[in-house]
Amino acid sequence: MAAIQYYDVIQKPVITEKSMEQMADKKYTFLVHPEATKTQIKEAVEKMFSGTKVEAVNTMNRGGKTKRRGMTYGKTAKTKKAIVKLTEDSADIEIFEGL
Repeated sequence: MAAIQYYDVIQKPVITEKSMEQMADKKYTFLVHPEATKTQIKEAVEKMFSGTKVEAVNTMNRGGKTKRRGMTYGKTAKTKKAIVKLTEDSADIEIFEGL
């Protein structure tokens, strides 16, 4: 498989009540590429959002759910979620501002 570029790492932000509460502590939640490493996630956030400095990255792998349609079984796609903590002097991420 080809190397993952920084613009392929972050897929979309996660907008839930819990993730919105964590924004006060400068923690932002994203769905990321399933094969992305913590280092790649850190570089992607710092390149995509100017003025941000990442302090820590925590990741969670979520397996796909088993679904059934008639007698056929299948699985949904597995996902990876990342919680990115920014430093105190870092700029906020603008995509979460109006929410």
